[in-house]
Amino acid sequence: MNTAINAIENCRFCLMCRHVAPVGHVTHNESLTPHGIALVASMQRRGNHPWNASALDVLYAEPDGGNCRAHCVTDQPLPAAIAAIRAEVAAEGLAPAAITQVHDQILKNHSAFGSYQPATLQGEWGVFVGDTGFNLASSTMEAARSLLAACKVDAVPVGCGLDSGFIPCSLGYPDTARQQAQLCMDELQGAGVKKLLVLSPQDLFAFRQVYEERLGLSWPEEIVLIDLVDFLADQIREGRLRIKPLTKTKEHPTAYVDPTHAVRLPARFNSARILCEATLGHPPLELFWRRERAHPVGSTAIQFTRPEIGVQLTESRLQDAVSRGAQTLLCDDPATLYELGLRNKYPLKVQCLYELLLAQLLES
Repeated sequence: MNTAINAIENCRFCLMCRHVAPVGHVTHNESLTPHGIALVASMQRRGNHPWNASALDVLYAEPDGGNCRAHCVTDQPLPAAIAAIRAEVAAEGLAPAAITQVHDQILKNHSAFGSYQPATLQGEWGVFVGDTGFNLASSTMEAARSLLAACKVDAVPVGCGLDSGFIPCSLGYPDTARQQAQLCMDELQGAGVKKLLVLSPQDLFAFRQVYEERLGLSWPEEIVLIDLVDFLADQIREGRLRIKPLTKTKEHPTAYVDPTHAVRLPARFNSARILCEATLGHPPLELFWRRERAHPVGSTAIQFTRPEIGVQLTESRLQDAVSRGAQTLLCDDPATLYELGLRNKYPLKVQCLYELLLAQLLES
């Protein structure tokens, strides 16, 4: 993991991703852009600046949403570098109290938001529910499982309330992240899962990239990872999932918001819109910050490291939808949906895409 720290030297004077830096956009603070954060971190490592309160505020403002790397032609792993530096800070006992508290919560309960319920069923197919999908947005999980049942897929729920390791890793606790990751993999193997549908982009990113790149862990070769959005889009294309389009939707403009971490999983861009079009009868309204330039909401570790910035990120997504004339905002990710619903103060309906699909499902 520490080899990634070299990215701060390459990023500190580079502006390649500046135009899509979400925190810079909402705070208008150049110190909180990728190059600004890298510059402060590099100054500290050279002994030119101590880890005082203002420097730590900068370090913990990186949202770990993937926008900087997605727009870097040299593929600099800056979020991984920041996570590694946070690990050094935590090891020195300098992590802020709010961060150590959520780490202790995960260490104790394997969950940042509630409780963890170990899997009791076995099956070839599994659906990884995750921490947010179980503890904060369970209706998303239930709708997804009903859609899978309509596709004749009996997927056993796994990882119910279980943090995949992404949050502790991003906070700067790689050892705890490895424990969480091993618990995830042990549960899947114990349940006999061979094909894993993943509800949350954050967890899918953790499984596909964080485990190997930041934690030095290998994903079990016998378990195939599948983005649930991609799977359902394939089912619609192949006629196994039939949806009755809503009527008069053009009179009530509906937008789709790409969820947090979507830029790290670009294959899902078209799949999500296939689901939207099947439900609406036409393509959804597009936000300005969409697809490869989609900004996150405050559902990453930033909700613990700099919660006030997390709120700004979420409100910015809602404002984007309102400015485009949307009356309804669709999303499929439980964490993104929870944040949008929590911060929504606009005449805007935030709705789960899976729940809407289920409501319009035609019997086969």
